[in-house]
Amino acid sequence: MNILDRIPPIWKRAYLLICAWYFVNFAISTFFEWRLFRPFPYVLWNGLFLFEALCVLILLIFLYAHFLFRFSSVVQFIGHFTGIVTFFFIMGTLSYYFTDYLDGYIYFENWKEHLTGLLSWHALRFHDQYIITVGVYYVIRYFLGLQIQEKEKSELEIQNREMQISLLKSQINPHFLFNTLNSISTLMHSSKEQARKVITQLSDIFRYALDSQRGEVVKLTHEIDFIENYIRIQQVRFGDRLKFVKTIDPDCLSLKVPPMILQPLVENSVKYGIAPKEDGGTISLTVRRNE
Repeated sequence: MNILDRIPPIWKRAYLLICAWYFVNFAISTFFEWRLFRPFPYVLWNGLFLFEALCVLILLIFLYAHFLFRFSSVVQFIGHFTGIVTFFFIMGTLSYYFTDYLDGYIYFENWKEHLTGLLSWHALRFHDQYIITVGVYYVIRYFLGLQIQEKEKSELEIQNREMQISLLKSQINPHFLFNTLNSISTLMHSSKEQARKVITQLSDIFRYALDSQRGEVVKLTHEIDFIENYIRIQQVRFGDRLKFVKTIDPDCLSLKVPPMILQPLVENSVKYGIAPKEDGGTISLTVRRNE
């Protein structure tokens, strides 16, 4: 890959558009100077040479602005002020060379007089060329910054969604899902009504798990409903081996808690407290206000 291929297309288009704009300007001004004031062929050639020099300088201005962009606003302002002065001296000297110098005015005083004469209308023209080029650079950088922000925002949303899915996977043990599906398969032969209830409960569990990722807290009553659905599904698997007792203070039901904060505790109780024992056991859930 060569250097040109590594340049983003937007910068190439911007450079070509600026050069095309100044080509039209130089063509019109040079044509009228040739027709009205100095009807000599070298006037046309001088205009072409100045245009070519300007295109090279526009490229250098882009690179210079890109270099200054990494510094503070004050440094950029001072740098561009210096750039305007330097640009004026370069374009003014080239203008002097293609007009006075080639006509025999080769002394320092001639150069100084030519530049002094440019400090009126022509100086504004040279300054505009620099300012417009720098302005185009900053406009492009601004919109590229917006695109980068939108891209980063989209990437963050994707990462956030992936984290939510990962969190959901960590909160809902895959073995629980497999065991539940096996239970549903078994119930389809013995009790289709019970199988439908388990499917509904499983659906409620996953809906709650997904919805809980959208907020930081949920009401305790919703968290308990979720735990009850989880226990009912586990009771299909363990039968009478799993008993569930809850003691809930009604005044606590409206309190806000982190979502799925109880689920890992209940799951570990089932996995390490109920499953290993032939007689099973009882899971007690007690909620009360302490001071």
